[in-house]
Amino acid sequence: MQVACLFSGGKDSCFSVFSALERAWSPILVTMKPAPYSLMFHHPNVEWTKLQAEAMDLPQIFVKPNEGQDKPNAQSKSGQDERAFGLEELDALENALSELHIDGIFAGAIDSDYQKQRIDAIGESLGIPTYSPLWRKNEPMYSEVLQYFETYIIAVSAEGLGPELLGTKFQIQKKPRIHPFFEGGEGETFVTDAPFFKKKIMIDKWEKEWDGVRGVAKIVSAHLQNKS
Repeated sequence: MQVACLFSGGKDSCFSVFSALERAWSPILVTMKPAPYSLMFHHPNVEWTKLQAEAMDLPQIFVKPNEGQDKPNAQSKSGQDERAFGLEELDALENALSELHIDGIFAGAIDSDYQKQRIDAIGESLGIPTYSPLWRKNEPMYSEVLQYFETYIIAVSAEGLGPELLGTKFQIQKKPRIHPFFEGGEGETFVTDAPFFKKKIMIDKWEKEWDGVRGVAKIVSAHLQNKS
């Protein structure tokens, strides 16, 4: 059975790929190229997901919404501009998925109704099931799985998360008002190795940006390394 895995390169979407492979299904990685202000999709280092696809030896497609609108209107009190922007991305995703010969959609949603409801709606529209293997699962289960992923923090945007975390290995967060797995958008991650990776990604150089409130660790160069 062939399925689409919505793939950002982070730990949650890597887990969804793992879940599809565990079922002996054939994943196609579907990666959105959103604007930096996306309310729905992960943005940092998305171009490096190509290296992850190569490391996993899986096919990948990229989806990019129309370029006519690249930032929500901050002056809109009703939120209509932000909703329209999100719909533009979702329409592009649904169109791309409709052209694939797939029997299901996998997503890495953990606790966000905003994300899950919109992916479920796409599945319903296309007449195929959706799977969110991490949805509202208990913390110990996910913590155990993450021990087998080599994961780096590539973005932080919440009080209590500073620039010292950028480019470091991910650890479960135990800070007040911070979701332990960044599900509230407090941070983003990038996986460089997992048991189902055929090769390991080695990051050669980071470029870190910090504006006093939020920051990003951009991958400047990286390469694949054979596993011993």
